[in-house]
Amino acid sequence: MERTTSKRLDLGLAVGFVVLTIAFVVAAFVSDAFMQWVFARHHNVASWYIRPLFLIPLCFFAYRRSWAGVFGTLFAVLTSMFWFPAPAVIDPQVATFLKMEQEYLTGDWGAWKILLTSLVPVSLAGLVFAFWKRSLWLGIGVIVFIAAAKMLWSVAFGGESGRTVLAPAIIALVVCVAAVWLGFRRLHRN
Repeated sequence: MERTTSKRLDLGLAVGFVVLTIAFVVAAFVSDAFMQWVFARHHNVASWYIRPLFLIPLCFFAYRRSWAGVFGTLFAVLTSMFWFPAPAVIDPQVATFLKMEQEYLTGDWGAWKILLTSLVPVSLAGLVFAFWKRSLWLGIGVIVFIAAAKMLWSVAFGGESGRTVLAPAIIALVVCVAAVWLGFRRLHRN
């Protein structure tokens, strides 16, 4: 009985986070003022360093098979763009890159762009699947793919300004792989 209640609560919370995530995405695309507010705060590169670290709790919650944890973490990833205040001074390369990123998101969406952008949810689903099935090496492979894809996309679409993503992505990759490997070993032993 308690296990069934726990599963229902987990599923209910997961649905709540899905609804909040959809509301956030819709608000960002419907309200130009909200999109500008979000991107002004996204210029604070602290968010660039913490966002990839959310892969660690995502892996943990997938390992624990908690839908609420998975979708709560994904909601945190999206909203962490604006957790920090807008910086007083903005690096010109950061401004150029984020202008490109914002134009990419708000521009025309053809089949190629939809296919390319779908790599984000597909790779995150792959990461969840890997740890749900408790496959450490598949999970680490997906983490490496996510980091490499982000770096390649950033440089391919952002040119020189895309290089601003490299340091946060590489640091996060090393931290995530180390934390996930150590955490998996510890959880797997228990």
